[in-house]
Amino acid sequence: MADFRFIPIVPHPLLSPYVAQIHVFESSGRLPHEERKLIVPNANFKLTLTYRNGIVAGIGDNTFIQAENKLSLTGLIDLPVILDSHQDAQTGTIIVEFNPLGAYRFFYLSYAEVKNEIVELADLIGNHAEELQSQLVEANSIILNLQILQKFLINQLEKTVADPIYDYCIGRISNSKGQISVAQLEKETGYSSRWLHTKFSEHLGTGPKNLSEIVRFKQFYQAYSTGVKMQNLKEHIYHNYHDQSHFIRAFKRFTGFTPSDLQNSTNELSTKNFTS
Repeated sequence: MADFRFIPIVPHPLLSPYVAQIHVFESSGRLPHEERKLIVPNANFKLTLTYRNGIVAGIGDNTFIQAENKLSLTGLIDLPVILDSHQDAQTGTIIVEFNPLGAYRFFYLSYAEVKNEIVELADLIGNHAEELQSQLVEANSIILNLQILQKFLINQLEKTVADPIYDYCIGRISNSKGQISVAQLEKETGYSSRWLHTKFSEHLGTGPKNLSEIVRFKQFYQAYSTGVKMQNLKEHIYHNYHDQSHFIRAFKRFTGFTPSDLQNSTNELSTKNFTS
């Protein structure tokens, strides 16, 4: 049976407003058959370096292979992801997760095109990514790789400027835990829902309503991942959802299972990912 762990890394102070978390994922091989291998959407983009072995990810009907010694960017995900090692061998991956405020500050992309996709960074930004990959392979050290990656991101950050209206809306969605409506954002910013949707599509790849739904579910799933039983989360559920059927629809959308099905199964990968 494969052992795995997430090792949290503290981001550089200049990156911390935009980087939700950095962690090193290590596994002794493929995950056990009984493990769900589920990763639940958390509204973060991911920059991944697979420095040992590779990763296979199933997103909806698509399968993506993140090859060894490659940098990949995962766009906004609003579907459950099934994840495992590519080969049944030791696996090592560095994962930088950008919060919704962050991704547009580091990469000039069409974010709608990478929604629910995993794409090699070289295919998105070309030679610059290939040079970075070469430096990381030559370093052959997790500590050095983390330093190189964060230096690259700091340099990228210095080339961009903030979008104050978008940043304001992201702050309101985050602070309200996904409860604010698009109509309220219209009122507070003076911009139409259509304008806001276009702005979010440019910087995030989806609209504010969809982001709010992901953030709302994330609040519940973080509590659920700590091992709290469903019956003890009813107040949390009814605070965030109209009724039980509304909650169950959201649960099945983001996990692929009903609450009882998932609670009666082994899903250590997802819970460690949320609580690491």
